[in-house]
Amino acid sequence: MTRKILIAVAIVLVIAGGLVGIKALQVNKLTEFGKAYAPPPESVSPVVVREESWQSTLSAIGSIVAIQGVTITPELTGTVSSIAFESGASVSQGDLLVKLDTSSEEALLRAIEAQLDLARINLSREQKLREQNMVSQSELDSAEATMKQTQANADAERALIAKKTIRAPFTGQAGIRQINLGQYVDAGKPIVWLQTVNPVYADFTLPQQNLALLTNGMPVRLQIDAYPDRSFDGTLTAINPGLDQSTRSVGLRATFNNPDQLLRPGMFARVQVLLPEQKKVLVIPSTSVLRAPSGDSVFIIESGSTNDTLKVRQQLVRLGADRGDFVSILSGVKPGDRIVGSGLFKLRTGMSVVEQNSITPKSAEAPKPSDS
Repeated sequence: MTRKILIAVAIVLVIAGGLVGIKALQVNKLTEFGKAYAPPPESVSPVVVREESWQSTLSAIGSIVAIQGVTITPELTGTVSSIAFESGASVSQGDLLVKLDTSSEEALLRAIEAQLDLARINLSREQKLREQNMVSQSELDSAEATMKQTQANADAERALIAKKTIRAPFTGQAGIRQINLGQYVDAGKPIVWLQTVNPVYADFTLPQQNLALLTNGMPVRLQIDAYPDRSFDGTLTAINPGLDQSTRSVGLRATFNNPDQLLRPGMFARVQVLLPEQKKVLVIPSTSVLRAPSGDSVFIIESGSTNDTLKVRQQLVRLGADRGDFVSILSGVKPGDRIVGSGLFKLRTGMSVVEQNSITPKSAEAPKPSDS
């Protein structure tokens, strides 16, 4: 019995040893296969680092402001008797906009004017009698005072009528009217928004370290999201003499001709002050840069172990100003370097790649997104 058990144990050990040997052989083959395996090269789009001359600019965010703008409101209460403008119409300085009911004031003015005529006649009579020494000087003075008082009353009533006759204070474009015919309006109630929109201002700020570079008359370029296919050229016309105490920035104002009235007050604007000097910069597409908290980098395409293979090497770079889809590089690459243009997240240093120009993304200094 014991002999049979020993024989069974021996058979089991032989079988187990055989299985272990087979598994070890399989593991060794897999390890050798893994060492010899090379993943297929990744397809990348090559981009050549090039040198360009860029005009130095100072960029800022601003907003469009009307040369003149005011909300027209009445000084006195009253009922709207006539409206002489249409919403959105262009009006000239002095044009009648709105007239409030002045029938009571006009009737009172006629009565005062009648009293004024009588006062003038009485004054003229008193002056003649005084020349003949038939009345005293005090009677003449009283007649003259009565005439002046009546004249003042007439002027006050005319001023009251004028305040209820609302005219355009300057030439501009009217907004949407806020009142209706026959409506009773209180003093200060908005009637219409009136603005001069040709030319217009663009107000923006820049850090105090840029102040030494700024002078009135410098060219300024403006871009608006509403018109992505064009830019507007203007002139720097005002520099605030003081700085903002909280941000230490200087307020600036540029003036832009606006004959087509494309620029509207309140619009968000991207502003560039064009500095006189040109500078040489290394330029690459923004898609070529892998941005990370540890630093910005690009992947440089280099020759592999053989002449027909290519590999990539990750290289830290220092970025400068950007322009459209391009960004300037201050350090890390040199002119003529070939770098990967897109698809950076799938790459690592030493990975084999193959160049595929058909997947190169298009870049432009003034991009025009189709879905913007």
